[in-house]
Amino acid sequence: MNLTFAKYTLSNGITLIVKENHHAHSVVVRGYLPGGANLDTAEQVGLASFTSGMMRRGTEKHSYAEINEIVESVAASVYVNTGRHLTGFGGKSLAEDFKLLVELMADNLLCPTFPSAEIEKLRGQIITDLKEDEDDTRTMSGRYFRELLYTIDHPYGRPVDGTLKSIPLLTRADLLDFYHRLHPQDGAVVVVGDVTGEEVYQILEAALGQWQPVHAPPDTVLPPPRPLTEKAVYLHRMPGKFQADLVLGWLGPERRADDFYAAYIGNTILGQLGLGGRIGQIVRDTEGMAYYANASVQGGGGPGPWYAFAGVNPQVVDKTVELILAEIRRFQAEPVSNEELADTQAYLTGVLPLQMETNEGVGTMLLDMYFYQLGDDYIARYPDLIKAVTREEIQAAAQKYLSDEVYALAVAGP
Repeated sequence: MNLTFAKYTLSNGITLIVKENHHAHSVVVRGYLPGGANLDTAEQVGLASFTSGMMRRGTEKHSYAEINEIVESVAASVYVNTGRHLTGFGGKSLAEDFKLLVELMADNLLCPTFPSAEIEKLRGQIITDLKEDEDDTRTMSGRYFRELLYTIDHPYGRPVDGTLKSIPLLTRADLLDFYHRLHPQDGAVVVVGDVTGEEVYQILEAALGQWQPVHAPPDTVLPPPRPLTEKAVYLHRMPGKFQADLVLGWLGPERRADDFYAAYIGNTILGQLGLGGRIGQIVRDTEGMAYYANASVQGGGGPGPWYAFAGVNPQVVDKTVELILAEIRRFQAEPVSNEELADTQAYLTGVLPLQMETNEGVGTMLLDMYFYQLGDDYIARYPDLIKAVTREEIQAAAQKYLSDEVYALAVAGP
C-alpha cells in the first residue's frame, strides 16, 4: 500500500491533503469546517443539520434544480452535511470534471441563498423523516439512550436532525445566522484520485482560499458530560409494535484517549467479532432471544458512548438485559483469552487494507487522521498499535468505563 500523500495550506488556513491515485479515473473530495450539531442549543436542536441541508439548495449562481442538472449531466455528486462536531462537504466526479466539482462545492459553501420555498420543502422532508423515526423502535431507543446518558443539556444528548418540536420553529433568519458562524479556519479538505497535488492546490486555492470571513471562528469547545451516578432507565411505549429495541451503555473513551485501542479491541470481542461477539453469541445464538445483539464504542471528539444494543421479543427484554450485564461482569472480572485477542488483532489489522481499497475509503481515513491528529504515519503505525494492546489493558478499560450497576438503559417497544 502506497502511503504517501501531499499536504498544503490554503491562504485562509484550510489544510489540503492530496493523495494521488492514477489507477482510477475519478476524484473524491472529503472536507469539513469546525462546528456542527455541537453548536445547536437545546431550544434549536437540528439547526446545524437544517442549515447544511439548505446550503446545496440554491446559490447566487444556480438554483437547486440547476445544481442537480449540472451534477447529473456529468454523473457527479456534491454534498453538505452535519456531524456532531463538524460541517462536512465534498463530492465525487470523473477526473476531467474535478474543476467543475470544486466550483459547485465552493458555490455551496460560499454563496448559498437559502430560498424560502426550498426551506419549506426541506422542512417538510425533515418532519416526514422525523415522524418515520418516531415509528421506529431502534431509532427511538437510541435517541432516549443518549438523553439518559448525556441529558438534553449536553449536545451529545440531542438528536442531530432535530425534533418535531424544534424544526417547525426554525426560521430563515436562524439558518442564515448559523451559516454566518461557519469559518474555514482549522478546516480541512482531502482529495483522492487521478489528479496531481499541485493541480489540486491551485484549483482549491482559487476556489476556497478567497473565503476569509471577518468574524471569529465559532467556539466549538464542549463541557465534559457529567457521568451517571446511578442507574437510569427509560421505557418508551410504542403500541402495536412486535419488537422491542434496547440500548444499554456508558460514557466511553475519546478517540485520542490512551486507552482507546484497548476499548476498541475489547468492544470487538464483546460485541462485534463474528456475528456479535460474546454478547451476540450468548443472547442470540445460545439463548435465541434476539434478532440482533451487538456492542459499539464510538470514541469521537469527546467521550462518545460505549454501549450494547439488541432487538428482541418484547417478552424477553428483562432477560436480555440480565444476559448483557452478566457478560459485562465476566468482561471486567476475567482477561479475554489469548485466542480472542489474537483473532481480533488479526481481524482489525487485516480489514484496514479493505477499508482503503476505494478513493472514498482513503479519503475518509485521511480526513479522520487529520481531525483526530493521529499523525501522518498513522496508517503505517496502525498494525503495531493494534498488536501492542494486551489482555490486561482491555480488562482495565472494561473496569474503567463499564459497570453492571450504573448505566443508562433505554427500551422502545410495545
